Amino acid sequence: MPPYSQSIPISNGFSQKHNQKQQPSSNIITIDVGGHLFQTTKQTLTLSGSNTLFTNLFNEPNTIPFIDRDPEMFSILLSVLRTGYLPSKAKDFDIQDIIFEAKFYGIDHILVESLSNASHFEPFGLEKSVVLPLSGRDVPSSIATTKNGSICVAHGSKITSFDWSLNRKSTMLTSFSAIDSMLALSANVVAAGATDFNGLQILDINKGYVRQSLSWENVTKSSSTVQAIGVSDDYLFTSFESGRRNSNSIVIYDVKDSFKVVSEIARNEIFGADLDSAIPSTKLNWVPSVNLLMASGSHSGPSGVSGNIKFWDIRSGNAVWEIKEKVDCFSDIAVSDTLSAVFKVGVNSGEVSYIDLRNFGSSDSWNCLGDAQKVSTGKKEGFGCKIECHGNQVFCGKQGELELWSEVLMGSTKNGKDRVFRKNILGRAKDLGGNRITNMGFGGNKMFVTRKDQQCVEVWQSSARRF
Repeated sequence: MPPYSQSIPISNGFSQKHNQKQQPSSNIITIDVGGHLFQTTKQTLTLSGSNTLFTNLFNEPNTIPFIDRDPEMFSILLSVLRTGYLPSKAKDFDIQDIIFEAKFYGIDHILVESLSNASHFEPFGLEKSVVLPLSGRDVPSSIATTKNGSICVAHGSKITSFDWSLNRKSTMLTSFSAIDSMLALSANVVAAGATDFNGLQILDINKGYVRQSLSWENVTKSSSTVQAIGVSDDYLFTSFESGRRNSNSIVIYDVKDSFKVVSEIARNEIFGADLDSAIPSTKLNWVPSVNLLMASGSHSGPSGVSGNIKFWDIRSGNAVWEIKEKVDCFSDIAVSDTLSAVFKVGVNSGEVSYIDLRNFGSSDSWNCLGDAQKVSTGKKEGFGCKIECHGNQVFCGKQGELELWSEVLMGSTKNGKDRVFRKNILGRAKDLGGNRITNMGFGGNKMFVTRKDQQCVEVWQSSARRF
């Protein structure tokens, strides 16, 4: 590496070589990094943003800037600016070294986008790649993911957060004995609640404190426990149940106005043996295409498992569609706006079924994706199964295995009943089986999985996108 002299420092390791000249009218910029010359265009450097080291390269148009850094690392980051992707040669370096170098140049935000871009999510190539260990003896009870691939994990009374590069950021001690519901509102803020603790808490996980505590005023003036949390671009939805379990409701908060209460829907006061009213909503999903909130809940009684799925118009406070579940009630439920369908795993059959949202309100009959004959067996083969939708895929955790259901496009369908879905089993042979899956979450190009009695989080990524 040639010795460096004659410099007026602009940033650590960055100076101007006044004895070499740029072409003043040229769009080509020449940069000397560690004794290696690189040429690029002004347009490419502009992609770095206005507050980066590259901004200084335009300050002295008649000189060639010298940067006393690793030229190989620079070539990787320049490739990211040009294409939006990490080049294949980046695999020869530790990802943390690349992240550190990107921070020096001020383009770590661009590296985050290239590494965690959701468009890089390749469902058919997912493999278990990393295991995130958790401190203590508690197993994960809930997870919350962000769009860029960071994750918060609730285990016991603690919440441990990992950034998009899967580095542990912090562990926060909460007032909960266990956290049953958690949802990320931003990279640093989560909403958390429990079925045996009063109120919903808005937590700053970076600074480790409670920003706000939100409660529901029920008739009996008892505690208000949290059964489920959902979110849209404008609202936070929380399903509450009274501590005496004789009333429940869904409260809507304005996320842009300090969580001010907007309205309350689905309020039930339970009298006698009215089991339908006694079921609080245990899953909330906002469906943008129809501007409705899907709320679902189930109850296990002497006659088996029963439940209901309701679609709520939050403006009028009315339920515009209800599906009552009695024969093969759902073990878990999910909705896909992309696929325009509601999916369930039958608690008795263990089979995945769907209702097409394109026939919204006109049908409440399920179309089974697997062996419909299993519905009548009466065995709880689907007990504890989990189902989640991500993009145009449906992921189902059946005991220890992961199923991936994908639609095969076959042309037009009639009433949504001729849609064809195919099943794949995810993972390599060594990834199959294991303890029952308890949580699934998605962020960036990653899928996160937790299992019963395991004190860790599995990270699944495509083998071609490990960076």
